Amino acid sequence: MKIVTYHSHLNGLEFLEARKPLLLNEIQNVVASIDAASCRTKISKEQRKLSQKLYSPKDLNKAFELGFYKNDWKPVVTHYWVCEDARTNRRVMDLTATEQKREIIQSGFTPYRSKNQTDFVKERVAVEVQLGKYAFIAYDLFVKHMAFYVADQIDVGIEIIPMKCLQEKMSSGPGYYEAELYNLIREGRGVPPVPLVLFGIAPDN
Repeated sequence: MKIVTYHSHLNGLEFLEARKPLLLNEIQNVVASIDAASCRTKISKEQRKLSQKLYSPKDLNKAFELGFYKNDWKPVVTHYWVCEDARTNRRVMDLTATEQKREIIQSGFTPYRSKNQTDFVKERVAVEVQLGKYAFIAYDLFVKHMAFYVADQIDVGIEIIPMKCLQEKMSSGPGYYEAELYNLIREGRGVPPVPLVLFGIAPDN
């Protein structure tokens, strides 16, 4: 597998190059280590791709897990509290989980525990490999990475996404780099307010 292209949002890539070059190199090496051909194991049952051999998101995810875990990247969960009042949620967003719960109760609302989990984290860098439904990419970019950044657990979030040429050889549903790049830049230069890097990946040949 190879990284075909990238997009740096709020100097996410520049941060990695300056502060975390070894981690950036690890990420690049993990992508390069993925044998895409061995993950082309899914026989399509969709009418327009009937009986075609497609890339399996499940097998690709397993390969990425092995690569990142081998380099000591770990999944991390962050917990927070929410309520039905928008103003209160906005006010407590930057507080610790304990402070959030207390403030919500003191404001007269019922706190509900919630959480976000990211695939791989190491030295305050988070990586999500998103080969599932396209809606999950937006959730990663605008919710998940943001939650870890606001909680002061990461400095930059990385999203690894298939290029269109790879997505076309997968089942219907996964997002692809070209469209997600458009969706991100359409929001404006400062949205979301967290440094990010989008990597578009594809098979070597």
